[in-house]
Amino acid sequence: MMLKNNLTYQCFFIGRRNHLRENFIGASAGLLSHNEKKIFQAEIKPGEPAKVFLEGVRRGSSEDVIAEAVWNASLQATDFSWLSRGDSVLIKPANNSGEKYPATTHPGSVASMIKLLKEKGAGRVIVMDMAGIEHVKLRPDGLCGSTRELMKRNGLWEAVEKADGEIYLPEEEGWNAFFEDGPVSGSHWKNGIMVPKKLKEVDHIVLMPRVSRHPLAGATLGLKAAVGYIRFDSRLEYHRDARSFYEKHTEINTIPSIQNKLRLILSTATKVQTTFGPDNGYVVEPETGLIIASTSIVAHDMVALAWLIESRESTPEKEKKGARDPYATKSRLVSMLNSGVVFLLGGLKETIKTQRLQKYDISSVFNDPTLYRAFEIWGGAPKVELKDESASVPEQLRKSLTNRIILENNLERSKNEEK
Repeated sequence: MMLKNNLTYQCFFIGRRNHLRENFIGASAGLLSHNEKKIFQAEIKPGEPAKVFLEGVRRGSSEDVIAEAVWNASLQATDFSWLSRGDSVLIKPANNSGEKYPATTHPGSVASMIKLLKEKGAGRVIVMDMAGIEHVKLRPDGLCGSTRELMKRNGLWEAVEKADGEIYLPEEEGWNAFFEDGPVSGSHWKNGIMVPKKLKEVDHIVLMPRVSRHPLAGATLGLKAAVGYIRFDSRLEYHRDARSFYEKHTEINTIPSIQNKLRLILSTATKVQTTFGPDNGYVVEPETGLIIASTSIVAHDMVALAWLIESRESTPEKEKKGARDPYATKSRLVSMLNSGVVFLLGGLKETIKTQRLQKYDISSVFNDPTLYRAFEIWGGAPKVELKDESASVPEQLRKSLTNRIILENNLERSKNEEK
């Protein structure tokens, strides 16, 4: 009996992330030295101006205060002139697991956005995502796990229902609920990308990720969240052909059904998951948290990554070492974790074909391979202007974030480090 090809066998592994993580921590002690790669920052070209709007939220603030900050940041970032009465809007959260915020998107922020969109004239507001392979697996012959149940656990389901939004889960309609859409010319994808047909039906997309570390990608922000759109055969190619891992999740954002409809990107980052990720890790809750909003996904992610780096500086050193934070260890270890994902997606046959996944020194916004590919696609690193219309962000924090997202400052710092 070929158990590795049996859906029941594959389902055995679904939902066992915590158990696997404990075993991984115990087994990885000998693989902890660094061998990371740096991006040649001098190759990054300056791009067009872009604005990112911030709202500061004091630690311990109520859900109502956070909801109001989401409204304020959204209304500053866009005038919603793109939204005609009756238009449909798809909200894409980060719902990779059943773990609560900040491992997944803040439920109250999604509810706030639904209410704002409806006030601005939206008809249907649909919330859609598909969880990670550790929890859900869709195949032509069946489905294991349930994004629906995960949303009920992490609070998103209740929040959407109370705000009179709709929930659509493509996995529940099966393998044929997807269609092939093509990425930008010159992409690293061998095949077209399989995404939900629902993307063809909606008029607009609002992306609502969270700010978190990631054991394979280093960080999971707006661009990385696009993996939640794609079917599991596309996810197999994405993980197996790992030499272009970072490039491929960036390129998902270029397919017409996403890029042509994306209107706003907003992250609630009053809490930041600064190690391991995406389902668990050390959580930093700064004295002043942030709502980050922009109409530019690249500018949004530059600021979100700057905030993650800033938050990691207040993370205890012991939490950033060894198996508590795999991306801070050796590339071999990161690559092993990725091979485990390939096994869940395609079994032993595909695992044998898996390419090595390289890790990078993501100590700077301009050393992130995801953003580097975004700079290539969208014509350079945006000249980001941080806007704090309500003066709710401490001046020192605003200056620190600004310094992290200015290309010239980082080029100079990089040159000094090389001397």
